[in-house]
Amino acid sequence: MDVEFDFEKRYRLVREIIETIVLTILMFLIIRLAVQNFNVDGMSMEPNLHDKELILVDKWSYRFHAPNRGDVIVFVAPPNPAQDYVKRIIGMPGDIITIQDTTVFVNGKQLAEPYIDPARQGNPYASIHPITNMKVPPGAYFVLGDNRNGSSDSRDWGCVPTQNVIGRAALVYWPLGEDNNGLLRNVSSTFSDIPAPPAAKSASTCQLRQATPATSLLNNTAEAAGTQPIIANTINLNVVLLLLMPALFVAFTRRRAYATQSAYHKNYLPLAPPNM
Repeated sequence: MDVEFDFEKRYRLVREIIETIVLTILMFLIIRLAVQNFNVDGMSMEPNLHDKELILVDKWSYRFHAPNRGDVIVFVAPPNPAQDYVKRIIGMPGDIITIQDTTVFVNGKQLAEPYIDPARQGNPYASIHPITNMKVPPGAYFVLGDNRNGSSDSRDWGCVPTQNVIGRAALVYWPLGEDNNGLLRNVSSTFSDIPAPPAAKSASTCQLRQATPATSLLNNTAEAAGTQPIIANTINLNVVLLLLMPALFVAFTRRRAYATQSAYHKNYLPLAPPNM
């Protein structure tokens, strides 16, 4: 028996197992910091997000720049911190918002919103919470659902604190074959010519509830309807990756180890001395 070869084989195996564990932990941490999957529960973002779709949320970008008007964000719901909501940013900190029936004005500029389905246009809060020259406070965002007739949003409960924002909805990846699969449409051109907020004092300030720091909820459900949410048990993409990556690494490293062992035996083991 080749003791030196046996020791080298054991050392290589231990090293590869350690490398596998370290790389898996690093990949898991990077994935957790960068992206997270959510299940859309509800229809308040129709026609751009559909009920029961799975989306990937970019949690990384907002570490380097602030959210922009038009971004679709997932956030801890101010009216119910046990839930996450998904809505579109309409107003930035300092903006002045006015909504006349279904027409939205930002800093006096009327928005032409191509992402709204006219059949889903509406404003059920017009008589309850009229919005005229309402200022978005610092560190907050005014958000609306694309399905204006069926969304619980800033018209109802006020603005979203920055601390509540989890990330930007970036990609629809399931189910396949939907009309919105892939990257979410960029609508920044809709807000490209919004003027600076006027210097005149606003009539009111958007309500801002106590901030709830964004955390990853266990159900990973971005509730879109705003009424009677259904808690959906989804398979966490990060957990799947965490379980699969070690197996893939181990399979690869074992295959490499067997190939190395075979090559070593073939090329380097000494031949037995001839019989005398």
